[in-house]
Amino acid sequence: MDFEETSEHQMLREAVSSIAAKYGHAYFVDQARSGGKVAELWGELAKAGYIGVGIPEQWGGGGMGIYELSIVCEELAAQGTPILLLVVSPAVNATLIERFGTDDQRSRWLPRFADGSMKMAFAITEPDAGSNSHNISTAATKDGDVYRLNGTKYYISGCDEAEAVLVVARTGADEQTGRGKLSLFVVDLDAPGVTYTPIPVEMTAPEKQFTVFFDNVEVPASRLLGAEHEGLREVFFGLNPERIMTSAIGVGIGRYALSRASEYARNRSVWGMPIGSHQAVSHPLAKAKIELEQAKLMLQKAAWAYDREKNGADGSRGSGVDTGEAANMAKYAGAEAAITCLDAAIQTHGGNGMASEYGLATLMGNARLLRTAPVSREMILNFVAQHSLDLPKGY
Repeated sequence: MDFEETSEHQMLREAVSSIAAKYGHAYFVDQARSGGKVAELWGELAKAGYIGVGIPEQWGGGGMGIYELSIVCEELAAQGTPILLLVVSPAVNATLIERFGTDDQRSRWLPRFADGSMKMAFAITEPDAGSNSHNISTAATKDGDVYRLNGTKYYISGCDEAEAVLVVARTGADEQTGRGKLSLFVVDLDAPGVTYTPIPVEMTAPEKQFTVFFDNVEVPASRLLGAEHEGLREVFFGLNPERIMTSAIGVGIGRYALSRASEYARNRSVWGMPIGSHQAVSHPLAKAKIELEQAKLMLQKAAWAYDREKNGADGSRGSGVDTGEAANMAKYAGAEAAITCLDAAIQTHGGNGMASEYGLATLMGNARLLRTAPVSREMILNFVAQHSLDLPKGY
């Protein structure tokens, strides 16, 4: 057991942090409020190879893993520039394509994920399904050499900057339970019959949220990812990386907030001494720091466990560490730490905590979202109760 990161990891952190610092939170906010995108930051990261750091070398990537991609996510957020599409595109979608794609699909998309030229959205959530994926109603019906896709997805990130979306759709139903049999499809966002409209949300982020409509969209059978009807089982291999990356964003936001708060508490003097010398100010920040370090340990364990399972010599999924448990716990801890750190930082600044120039309140929507998406805190508690504590299922 070694808690010290390798020199390679340290260099990766320093390099990503250096790039992100050139842009900073003010750039992030300006792009979000103007309707712009963080294209310059994304482009510089891509050119340096950091977008594709976790993609195998044979497909043009860095040949590393989810641990290294989590470093990229964390360091970006720690500079006040959390990028949601970094979670969805190279973490979720590239992972699924690498694992379940054909050679043609891998060669078509993975090199473009690796060089950052490909952004792909992910669509599973529906208005009437929520956390119950068995109730997905968006349907893909086989019609010769194509599927006909019909339905609605919502809260889909980044449709206005992605060129395709990985859609989870119903392709059948279990005869005994009636539960949907699901499949995965890569669908071009400019395909005839695909439309999307923005969902106004109170969050400062360049990536917008959309409702996506599929009206008799013709999807070639070659765009089916993995086996027909096996989409629910397959998609879970992408959800653990999603939870790990979300945790990394939470940890990064927490680091950003505490850095700002500590600097302010050291330099802001009232009653003839820095406010950081008062326990009413220092203790909430110290408590937040402890929670943040606990979350980071869980993040690192989850990323390590995922990469250890994935790279097992025999190809098995049995490393002795439950990646699902670790990934869910990391996501829970990262979200809670982000909120705790940001709230303490805002309180430390007093009225200035709500001032735009201090760059804190603009991240509250981002931090609060982490508690709800991509999986809610309550569903994580359900998972832990059932799988870690062997308690009966109540739904």
